[in-house]
This record gives sequence, C-alpha cells and structure tokens, in this order.
Amino acid sequence: MKKSMLKTGMICVFCAINFHSAIAQTPTLNLDFTKPGANVSPMLYGLMTEEINHAYDGGLYAELIRNRIFKDNKTTPEAWSLVRNDSASVAAIKLMATNEEHIPYDERRHAINGALSTCLRLTVEKAAGRVGIANEGYWGIPVKPSTTYNASLYIKGTGRTEPFRWPWEPKPSTLSLPDIADNAAGPITVSIESNDGKTVYASGTINLAKSIFWKKYEVTLTTKADAKPTADARFVITTDRVGEYYFNLVSLFPPTYHNKPNGFRPELIKMMADMKPKFLRFPGGNYLEGPMITDAFPWKTTLGPLEQRPGHKGSWGYRASDGLGLLEFLQWCEDIGAEPLLAVYAGYSLQGDHVDAGPLLQPYVEDALDEIEYVTGDVNTYWGAKRAADGHPAPFKLKYIEVGNEDWFDRTNSYDGRFKQFRAAIEKKYPSLHVISTIAETQYPDLKITGDKKPEVVDEHYYRNSWEMWENASQYDKYDRNGPKIFVGEWATREGAPTTNLNAALGDAAWMTGMERNADLIIMSCYAPLFVNVNKATSTAPKAWQWDSDLIGYDALNSYGSPSYYVQKLFGNLLGDKVVSITATNIPTQPKPLTKQDSTEGKKVAIQVPTVFYSATADEKTGDLFIKIVNTTGKKQPVNFNLNGVTKVLPDATMYVITSARPQDTNTITEPEKIVPVSSKIKGVSSKFKRILEPYSVSVLQLQVAK
Repeated sequence: MKKSMLKTGMICVFCAINFHSAIAQTPTLNLDFTKPGANVSPMLYGLMTEEINHAYDGGLYAELIRNRIFKDNKTTPEAWSLVRNDSASVAAIKLMATNEEHIPYDERRHAINGALSTCLRLTVEKAAGRVGIANEGYWGIPVKPSTTYNASLYIKGTGRTEPFRWPWEPKPSTLSLPDIADNAAGPITVSIESNDGKTVYASGTINLAKSIFWKKYEVTLTTKADAKPTADARFVITTDRVGEYYFNLVSLFPPTYHNKPNGFRPELIKMMADMKPKFLRFPGGNYLEGPMITDAFPWKTTLGPLEQRPGHKGSWGYRASDGLGLLEFLQWCEDIGAEPLLAVYAGYSLQGDHVDAGPLLQPYVEDALDEIEYVTGDVNTYWGAKRAADGHPAPFKLKYIEVGNEDWFDRTNSYDGRFKQFRAAIEKKYPSLHVISTIAETQYPDLKITGDKKPEVVDEHYYRNSWEMWENASQYDKYDRNGPKIFVGEWATREGAPTTNLNAALGDAAWMTGMERNADLIIMSCYAPLFVNVNKATSTAPKAWQWDSDLIGYDALNSYGSPSYYVQKLFGNLLGDKVVSITATNIPTQPKPLTKQDSTEGKKVAIQVPTVFYSATADEKTGDLFIKIVNTTGKKQPVNFNLNGVTKVLPDATMYVITSARPQDTNTITEPEKIVPVSSKIKGVSSKFKRILEPYSVSVLQLQVAK
C-alpha cells in the first residue's frame, strides 16, 4: 500500500510539474493601457495598381472588345477572325497600318486621326449568306441574362473590291473582279453569339450609310431573361453584301459601375470599396516607367474622348488601350472612397535608360507639374480647365507624390540628382504636397539621397515567401524613429498561383501585425499586385497573367477574393486610431528550413522563427479594441490575454477567424469562398482571459473596453 501511495504521489508531482510547465509555455500577451499609445496613421492601408495580369484591359476597365483599334499586333489582327457561314463565300480580312510610311497610299488614307491610325478591312468578293468579323474578347465575351450591352464602332464601306487608284492611273491587269456598284451600304448586323455561331444571345442592326467617310454607329444589344451565363461567346459584325468594309474603334460595354460611360466592372469596384482603402497608388509600378523612356505612362494622351487615345506599349508584354486613363484613375479613387497617391515618371525606364539631372530632365519635371495641375488645379489653370472640359470641374484631393518607381534598379545612382530636381520643383509650386522617394536608405544603404535635406517619406518594397515574412515580421520594431516615414508601397507573400493560398495569407497577416505595431512610423502600405485575370492559355490566346500570387482573381464572368484579400479586408475594417503596446512571453518558435543558398553559404543551424504574431489597436471614440493574432502552425494554440490598465471590459465580444485544414488551401473561380472570415460571439471576456487559436489561422478579436 505504501508503494502504491508513493507511486501515486510521484505521479501527482509529475503531473503538477507538467501542468505548471504547460502553463509556463502558454503564450501570454500583455496589453498595456497605462501608457499613451502612438497614433495609427489614418492612411495606413491602401491599394496599389498597375496594368499587369490584365488588371485594366480585361479586368477592371469594363470594355469587352480586345484590340479595339487594331494596334495590338503590327502584322495580324489579334483577337479578330473572319466569319463565313457558307464556305461558298469569298472574303478576307487585312490590317491597314495607316501610320506606316512604307504602306501604300491606298492603305494610309484610311486613318481617322493620329490616334486611330490603323483599321481592319473586310473584303467580301462573294457573299453566300452572312460574312463578317468576330472578336473573342478577353478570353470570352461574358453573357448574362436580361443584360443590355452598348456597342459602338466606326465603319465605312464601298463596293470597290480592287485597290484604290487615281482616275489617271491604269487599271491593274491582274484585277480579278470587275468594278461593281457601291452596294456595301445597307443593314449591318451586330451580335453576341456562341463561339460556334449556333446561338445568338443578342442582336441589333445598324444602317451603313453610302459614304467614303468614316461614321460612328451605336446600337444596344439585350440578352433574353432565359440566357444561361457563359463566357464561351464572341462579338460579331456581319453583312450579306459584297464590298470593302473598314472598321475602327469597335467597342462593347456591359453595364458598368453606376452606369458610367467608359466605366468599371461593378463587382470589382465593390470588392475594393469593401476593403475601405485610404488611398490608391497609381499608375504603377513598372507600368509607370515602361520598357523604354518612350514607353512611360503617357498621361496626356490618356485624356479626352476614346477617339483621341492611341494607347501605348505596356510593361508586361501586351499593349495598353489607355481606356483607363488619368481621369479614370481619379474617378476610381472617388468610387472607392480613397485618396489618389500619384506616381510621376522620373526619367528612368525598365531597360536601364535614364535621363541625368539637369536641363535634359527638366521637360519631365515640367510634365509632372502639369500632371499635378490636372489633378489639383482649379478651372482657371490651364490643366485644371482641361480636367473641367473632361467632365470633372472640381479639383481632386492630393497629398502625396511619388517620384519614380523602384529606382534602386538604376545602379548609376542618378536618382539622387533626379529626385532632388523633382522635389525642389514640386515643393516650390505645391508646398503642401509630401514627396516620396522610391529609394529607402534602410533597404539600400549604398544608394542614398545626399545633402542635408533627407526625404520626408521613403518607399520600401518586399516580395517574400511565408518563412521570410515570419522571420521579418518584427523588422520595423528596430527602425529609427528620427528617420523618414515609411511607405511600404509594394509587398506580398508570394505563394499560390494565380492568387495566394492560405499560407501566403498567414505570411501577410504576420507582416501586417508588424506594420500595425509600428503604425506611427509606417504611414502607408499597399499589397501588390491587386488584380489577376486567371484565364490559362488557349489555342488563340496566351495565358492572361504574368505574375503569381495576386489578391483578386476573375475571368470574363466571375470574380473572387484570395485568402490574402480577406486578411486585407479584415485588417482594414477592424483598425483603431491608437497603437496598444504589447509585451509577449512564451511565444513558441519553429526552425526555418535551410535553403540551397544556406547550404552554399555553409549554414548548418536553422534559425528559430516565431509561430505566433500579434498586434492591437484601440479606437478612442468607440472604445473598440482590436487584437489581431496569427497562428502559423497546424496545432491549436492557447493564448492568455492580460489587459492592464483598463477599468471595464464587456464580457461579450466578437471573434473573426480565417482558417482552413491545409495551408495550401485556397479560393478559385469555381470555389470562390472556400476560405472566408467566419465571425462568432464569445463570452466570458475580462481583463484576463484565454482563447484557443485554430490551426493555420488569422484571428481578430473585437472587444469593448474602458480605461
């Protein structure tokens, strides 16, 4: 019996030791309300955008016609094809590159203006049934029931089926057809139909006038109530008469946000607005710079009617239509309740060309001043009057100007002089503006802005995997508070394709807790890239995206948010105005796997990385306390919370959780809400309480407290 009692006693002691050890190892977060917290930047969370992954054309910008002015490819009418319902028809299509000097006059004379200088010619030598052209859209034309589309096009037609010649020129002996009457005039059918042509979803008719001059025609197309949603459709223009038909600026718009002409895709605007972003950084990104100096974002030619916009070479392998121009960017900000953060071209482009500071750079400085005047000038200024003529008399609010983008790639260090020249001119004319440097000395210590006047704000960019995000989540805890303010202008955890997976969202959330703890230093941040068209390559079109791990995905018909999107939305919506100081104990760690680079460098011992990340902010007006906490492991994690210095804590609170069974889980077009925040009511909250975090989870607790 004694032996049994001794054994029992030993077991009890052992259990007590283990229980004490378990308690000691439970992470504890001590929130200190006795010290005044730093102010949270009111601009902390925003959005970054550029034309990548078909973010504008084929994405937010609602235009459905791809290559609408026929400039996407110099040799072939990309996205366009010939339609013949009867093989007996004899017809062909040809690009008329009217701005090329070597092109015969017969072709060059078909330019509408300097912007619309290339057109498509349809030659119908024999019409056995309908003949025409079709556009495949951006990986399909979306068909929805009871939907009205606005179609427009420039067209002219003639019965002539031989090359143009002056009256005194001899008729070519090789002419295969005689001159015929000018019977191209008459009805032209415009339709949305299935790719095989067997189903017509909507149709309308324009009456082509007998004229050698261009004329714009408009028609509405409305689908039936029983139309089944599909993106396997095309836009078709057909005739049943022989002749030559010329087309330019062919356009098709579905319903847009607030039914604005030249507008935006409604559900994408809503998804952004739901994030409550405080600013929109535009137009890039690499899209600002262009591959060459001549390819920089040409803001002046993105203004005015579409007929005046020639488009330009983009930075990601495809041409930009510039239908989404500078004014549309600014209206986009209005639509989502954000302020514009304008990046101006600073004389450096992606292939390494740059303009040295001095007289050669001055035209670019003047161009930036003009752009700022377009945004902020009143109607009595030259560019303010231009904006008013474009339909927006009221100036836009503007606080921040970024000079260039990622100029650390310019290893000549010419940015030092370029930045100072831009800053001096901007601050002289607009002293209230804050000028951002794209080079941060903290990130690139060998590239500096020299002189006594350091940049007020610097832009840091980070693209990392989840381990790197977890390892560096406390990076800003160590920054000098006497240096420049930080704008984290591009960042993302790059895991998952085309949009991020849950593990990336865990990396993002950990990084964001670090930014929130330091929201006095970090005045703005924005994830990138924002958008991705998720269509894969087809026999007639390339893959739609150039960059993996994006925030919001869509195809022609549907859209969805990634797990990272929902993290961004939670963090942006549940944010106080004061940082609450936190000290943590017993935060568990895990070894970061060694990489090939580690092996090359001879590293044999893995560093330990935290598995739990946290931040807290409070709203002084409402008494709301927001505690954000991330568990990156596959095990449930208990956490103790101590709220020190509060007089009252309401026992009921709300908890929001983003989680899934596996870190590789994600959302897709076909499963758009596999991972979304789930809210629940929790009870028993006090100044000391405990919660158990789900595996692979991001949690936000919303409590009511009083000091």
